Amino acid sequence: MGTDTVRTEAGDEAAGRRREQRGWYFYDWACSVYSTSVLTVFLGPYLTSVAKNAADADGFVHPLGVPVRAGSFFAYSVSLSVIVAVLVMPLVGAAADRTGRKKPLLATAAYVGAAATTAMFFLGGERYLLGGLLLIVANAAQSVAMMLYNSYLPQIALPEERDAVSSRGWAFGYAAGALMLVVNLVLYLAHDSFGLSEGTAVRICLASAGVWWGAFALIPLRRLRDRRAPKERAAGATGAMGFRQLAATLRDMRRHPLTLAFLLAYLIYNDGIQTVISQASVYGSEELGLEQSTLIVAVLLVQVLAVAGALAMGRLARTYGAKRTILGSLVAWTLTLAAGYFLPAGAPVWFFVLAAGIGLVLGGSQALSRSLFSHLVPPGKEAEYFSAYELSDRGMSWLGPLLFGLTYQLTGSYRDAIISLVAFFALGFVLLARVPVRRAISDAGNPVPRTI
Repeated sequence: MGTDTVRTEAGDEAAGRRREQRGWYFYDWACSVYSTSVLTVFLGPYLTSVAKNAADADGFVHPLGVPVRAGSFFAYSVSLSVIVAVLVMPLVGAAADRTGRKKPLLATAAYVGAAATTAMFFLGGERYLLGGLLLIVANAAQSVAMMLYNSYLPQIALPEERDAVSSRGWAFGYAAGALMLVVNLVLYLAHDSFGLSEGTAVRICLASAGVWWGAFALIPLRRLRDRRAPKERAAGATGAMGFRQLAATLRDMRRHPLTLAFLLAYLIYNDGIQTVISQASVYGSEELGLEQSTLIVAVLLVQVLAVAGALAMGRLARTYGAKRTILGSLVAWTLTLAAGYFLPAGAPVWFFVLAAGIGLVLGGSQALSRSLFSHLVPPGKEAEYFSAYELSDRGMSWLGPLLFGLTYQLTGSYRDAIISLVAFFALGFVLLARVPVRRAISDAGNPVPRTI
């Protein structure tokens, strides 16, 4: 009877864990449309065109009196959103761990981001400052929400499940991005048939991402559950603000130097990934002279192949380990980005080939990085540590956009700007290769999977 009871409890626990995992996948389904339709496809070229409408005769806009080349405004706005994220994420992460109430914080961040994205419908004319403000709010909220979302992974998946669960989450996200891009492509290409101007069609595409984000966020918010925080963690709650809390987290990480070493490697190579994601459409439109419809099709190709790539790299990790698989993807990123420098202008076929290469490694490199880091987090500090992780994942990629924007501002060439990002992948490879992940997992107090 006792054995049967144990089996029943184990079965109930496994069923509850699978239910939470299915709900967890749907947050990627909800928010990835923002990353795809807004950040990757529409907002960069559109906000750049709005800034150019407001530019002076020399091609500069002057937010708060600072001269900024209109072509760099989008990249600078992405960088500025990180400053907000740096201030907010460590505070929210520490509060989530100390109170155990992640779900209300996730809901707040998700709906602030969804509201800001929906409000992008009102961009137009010369309202580049409004566009920059909404981008900063939406991107910072996305970073906070993703930090909380990622921190659930060690709680809802056993160590041997995490590569697969993380990869499925990314696959859900890319599937949603592909589906919404098909709808966007139809609306954009046939805007005349719907009685819409091109600009109005773009603004509807931007706003629809916010509506989608808010609607589908309801599913994970119903299925995920809060865990009670340990008493010693709850009793230590303080009102420490942004940088102070981040400093406290980093001081704690010094007791786990190998975790910190992995985070540094990830911060650098993922900075390159995030910059490619956010600036690729600007490169395609401004440097290669490609039409918006071509860019949408290319990103749609990335989304479709990223689903297969994430799942395939998850399987490769079972055989070769997450670390080796990530290192292989960084080699592929470096070669792909270098090839992008030589793409001929006005040749969409080669841009599609480049998009295919990106798609095959994009989802897997991110999914496996997330699952690998989850093994390196000390138990009970998931949200706090993932706040530092998220600074790189979708927030701390400020060096890449800043380098991209500065390179363009100094040279006037987007080709020079794109090739400058190779350094992030090369340096990230070297730093990751030096991290002994098995010892890092053990030092963090976690069980070491058979293959890692």
